[in-house]
Amino acid sequence: MATLYLIRHGQASFGTDHYDRLSDLGRRQAEVLGHYLRDHGIHLDAAYSGSLQRQQDTAQLALASQPEAPLLQVDARFNEVNNDEQIHYLTPVVARQQPHIQDLVDTGLKRSKDYQKVIEAVFTHWTSAECSEPRIQSWPDYRDQVMAGLREVMAAQGSGKTVAIFTSGGTIATAVSQVLGLDGSHTYRFYEPIFNASVTQFFYSGDKVSLSYFNDRSFLQVLGGQRGEDLVTYR
Repeated sequence: MATLYLIRHGQASFGTDHYDRLSDLGRRQAEVLGHYLRDHGIHLDAAYSGSLQRQQDTAQLALASQPEAPLLQVDARFNEVNNDEQIHYLTPVVARQQPHIQDLVDTGLKRSKDYQKVIEAVFTHWTSAECSEPRIQSWPDYRDQVMAGLREVMAAQGSGKTVAIFTSGGTIATAVSQVLGLDGSHTYRFYEPIFNASVTQFFYSGDKVSLSYFNDRSFLQVLGGQRGEDLVTYR
């Protein structure tokens, strides 16, 4: 039996010119995550991340607290779904069915809650059988790349190991829904509630994978409360 942690990156810089960068709070979340792993005896044998900057920086900040930090291995298959691409190509399709979505886009999506409503609409369409837009990565392709990446990590590391993948909400939601045997229509339900720097744990043995827990951020609540910090965020 081995343990695989899927860890969401810390808070990114929403609303700035460079979203793919940890905010100051995001960096602090990643540091506290590292303290939690260290202080609870979670010593990583291997660590992976997607190629996005916020994923790699979260990993490096967390790994800095490991007694013997493994070398971070970067694999773009663990990148986030391409929300910007989806909004660009799928919003016109979705807006024809849901005109309020176009109204939100016309505001510029400066508010996080407006952006999230549009993401929900386009993500739900993207994972449906009705989506046939050829200019974007398809849901089956994304789903298959995530699961192929997970299978290769598990095969490479083998039994008895403790492994972390620092990734994003869409990747985690995809992995959870697939491990639970659910189709794409259920994926967004796992995507929306994922907290920044949260931890999802799987156990695996050979090809068998089981979900142990999902989206844990209690350590941010506890450690933040002890230090007078509010560390819990969605966006």
